[in-house]
Parts: sequence; structure tokens; C-alpha cells
Amino acid sequence: MKKLLMIGAILLAPVFANAAGGPSVPLDHIKTDPTNQQSLQRGMQLYANYCLGCHSAQYQRYERAADDIGIPHDLLSEHLIFSDQKIGEQMTNAMDPDQAKAWFGAPPPDLTNEVNLRGADWVYTYLRSFYVDESRPYGVNNVVFPSVGMPNVLAELQGIQRKGCGQVAKLDDSGNTVVDPLTGKAMTAQSCDVLVVDQGTGSMSVEEFDQAAYDLTNFMAYMSKPYLQDSKSIGIKVIFFLLFMTLVFYFLYVEFWRDIKKKH
Repeated sequence: MKKLLMIGAILLAPVFANAAGGPSVPLDHIKTDPTNQQSLQRGMQLYANYCLGCHSAQYQRYERAADDIGIPHDLLSEHLIFSDQKIGEQMTNAMDPDQAKAWFGAPPPDLTNEVNLRGADWVYTYLRSFYVDESRPYGVNNVVFPSVGMPNVLAELQGIQRKGCGQVAKLDDSGNTVVDPLTGKAMTAQSCDVLVVDQGTGSMSVEEFDQAAYDLTNFMAYMSKPYLQDSKSIGIKVIFFLLFMTLVFYFLYVEFWRDIKKKH
């Protein structure tokens, strides 16, 4: 019994750790789509270009990703593998952990299971929540992950984002939007934690960057569960098989008892 309790505690530890360490800011909600191959392809391109230099995805193989999201092997090898790695290898990098610790304070984590750990909403909001903070070593901070030891690698796409003042949705203690009972409209409050992008400093508009952040999060969600679509397909087949066998066994049952009733 004690062993079972210990195993359960170990399995649930990441869940409680995530809940305890979760952000106090509201997260933007998204719905990832493992069937949207165009989004996944754009997301993999972003990951290879902006994330893989520091963050490995050692539990994901290039070839498996290419097959799942519809990228021809020759195009992936030519445009998304920037080392002498082969397409059948894992998505790793050559960063030395000791040097990474000296640069960032800790080695950048592997991101294969980041969405499983944090959730897609957290990752999506985090990617869009860097802002200028000259007190930090890399000149930026993050609303979702304060004092994070990471530069804003997507700054050239998003642009320079700063904290400003403006109206934001008013939230209750549970983090839900407060609605005016008279008008039925969401209530707002003044805040100086509003994030505003300096116009013309990024190669993308706000809407385009939001789409890029979604695509990247969508690909990371795929990496966290590359078997998801296969599981759904197998599950449907299993259900139909069980329904078919239920009919077979029912008719066998009827035939069996018909013979018994005849004998009596």
C-alpha cells in the first residue's frame, strides 16, 4: 500500500508543482489543432529557426514529425536541419550544458513535453508576453514568467514590446471577467501593465505574430503527444470492433438459449 501511495505521489508531483507555480496573470485561451498541417508546418519552421539552437526536442525525431505533418523528407533536410544530423535522428542541438548555464543561469530545458507540463494556454501567452526591462541581463522580462533568464528570440518578428497604461478586463478572485449586471458587458479597469508593441519595430503585425505564436504552440502541442491522432483512430476502430462483437455475441446468446428451450 505504501508503495502505491509513493508511486501516486511521484506521478502527481508535476501536476501539483505546475499548479503551485502557475502564473497569477490570466492566460489567453487557445485550442490547438493536430489536424491543421499548415499550422504545424509553420510551427516546426519557427521552432527550427528560433528555438532549436538552445532548446532541444530530444524525444521527437525529424522523420516522424515530417511524416505526421506532411513535409517531404528532402525539403525538411534542406531547410530545417542546420547541422550534419540525419533525418532519422532526434531534434537535438550541440549546445554545451556548462556554457548554457553560464550564459542563462541554467541550461535551457528540453521542450518536447513543455505543453504537457505547462499547458498550451501558458506557452501561447508566454511567447507573447516579453517586454522591455533594462534591469534584466538581456533587457527583457516576461509577464507570465517574471525574471526569466531568456532573451526574446522572437523580437525581430514581434517587435519591441513595452508596458504601458490602458483599460483591461476586470477580473474576480477566480480570474473570471466581471460582467456588469445592468448592461451585461464586461467591466474594465485601468492598468499600467498593458503590453504595447512599438510600431514598425517588428516584421509582423500584431495579428500575424499572434498567428505565429499559435503555430509554434500548436507544433509544441503536437510534439508533446505525437501519438494523439493515432490513438483517436485506434480508439474509433476498437469501439466499432466491440460493437460488432457485441452483436455477434448477442446472436450467439439467442441461438444458444433457443436450443436449450427446445430441449426443455
